[in-house]
Amino acid sequence: MNQKASSSELNMNELVNSLMKQLEEKDRQMAELNQTIANLTETINEMKRKLFGRSSEKTSKQFNIDGQLSLFDTADNSQEISEPEMIQIASHTKRKPRATHDEIAKNVPATVVNLTLEGEDLNCPYCNTPMVEIGTKTVREEIKITPAKVERIIYVQHNYACPQCREDGESTIVQAPVPAALIRHSMASASAVSYVMYQKCINCLPFYRQEKDWEQLGVKLNRGTLASWFNTCAQEYMQPVYDRLHVHLLEQVVIHADETTAQVLHEDDKTPESKSYIWLYTSGAFEEHRIVIYEYQPTRGGYHAAKFLADYHGYVHTDGFSGYNRLKDVTRCGCWAHLRRYMFEAVPKKTKDTTQSPALTGLAYCDRLFGIERKLADLSADERRQKRLELERPLLDSFWEWVEKQNPLGGSKFAKAVNYALNQKPYMENYLKDGRCSISNNAAERAVKAYVMGRKNFLFHDTVKGATASAIVYTLAETAKVNGLNIRLYLETVMTKMLDYKNEPESILEDLMPWSEMMQKTCNLKKHSEI
Repeated sequence: MNQKASSSELNMNELVNSLMKQLEEKDRQMAELNQTIANLTETINEMKRKLFGRSSEKTSKQFNIDGQLSLFDTADNSQEISEPEMIQIASHTKRKPRATHDEIAKNVPATVVNLTLEGEDLNCPYCNTPMVEIGTKTVREEIKITPAKVERIIYVQHNYACPQCREDGESTIVQAPVPAALIRHSMASASAVSYVMYQKCINCLPFYRQEKDWEQLGVKLNRGTLASWFNTCAQEYMQPVYDRLHVHLLEQVVIHADETTAQVLHEDDKTPESKSYIWLYTSGAFEEHRIVIYEYQPTRGGYHAAKFLADYHGYVHTDGFSGYNRLKDVTRCGCWAHLRRYMFEAVPKKTKDTTQSPALTGLAYCDRLFGIERKLADLSADERRQKRLELERPLLDSFWEWVEKQNPLGGSKFAKAVNYALNQKPYMENYLKDGRCSISNNAAERAVKAYVMGRKNFLFHDTVKGATASAIVYTLAETAKVNGLNIRLYLETVMTKMLDYKNEPESILEDLMPWSEMMQKTCNLKKHSEI
């Protein structure tokens, strides 16, 4: 009997243990399912926000690092804040002031039309005595536009012969000099090609749309001809300027880098649907020369950036893309704007859950850093560096201490934000080393958007030559823009000067830099506002 009882108790224990294991497994599965549901719900809410909500990442309220609503300036976190004096004011709505006519068209040349009386109208209507002017007033202003005008220029060469030499039995004939053609056996001119480039790279008009535009101007140019003009002039006249801009970029202390996708239909060893890339490099916001360079490459391999920035030893601002780890002998700086975006996306979209979200605390840390940076924007580089160490260093220490204490659910957006912060920590504080560095990589983000907007319209490049030419023209156009030049006029001037100095282009390259004295006098937007 004892043996039977012991055997029964053993079976019972085994059954209990088996049931406990099953319950534990069920609990584990339930926890995983709940986590998956929470992650999917979070993803759905974020997709709804992107599809139907506002795209801005600005927050309507300011929160402190404890996730509570803050009534104080987020930039003054390092100072002890006293209770402000509270006063009551009447409620009112502040309207944005209307822009004046001078602000709307400050760079447009003005023509004054004097409205006067003449002849018999100058006589008094009552006594017929001639009246005298007693003053003037401006009654209104209007904007007049002259549409694009196309002219057909025909060069007729005149030949000359010496009559005296003819009498002596000699034949002396002299021909009038002929200006060099931009493209042999073509009707292309520097003004026409610059117009095509401006329309594509600035106004985002693909060649097939420009074809219709030219037809309205009375010229039947097909898209193939426009593309040929674009590619040929980019390679022959703008490539040397592009290369010189590259040299100047490598002389800067701070460079921002980014990349975006492109599609090239006819590319060796690749299908038309495969991705290629446009890489973007731009000088820092506090550098003397503003330079924006685009480069086409068939892949996203980090070795492209390493090759482009070979022999560079300054600061490079990037996002979290691991390909930039190939950069050698540079100080890589992370992007707090990307980290803030991760925190912003991790904040629950339902108001009742907002104050309980730890992501709100991370967002508040980022907002405080950006608030301090806005106040330091007008300082010199040395002063900015000193103030950063004084005001931002304690805040950064507090942020990393907070991040390391977090234990987010795996797969959640907050987990992605925390992991991004921890993975990028070696680079996120390097901007403190030099006052010319920025807290984010927004300079590159803004610059690459110019190409992205164009890509939404022309969709793809037909050939590698076309993609490379687009990178060159975008480089000159965007660099001209950030240097305050009239873009179309700058492109035309570059082609004209390079045509004049075709045998010795090196002698004119420095004068063709957008910041040169010649270009600032010739193409400055304030002096030449026409397209």
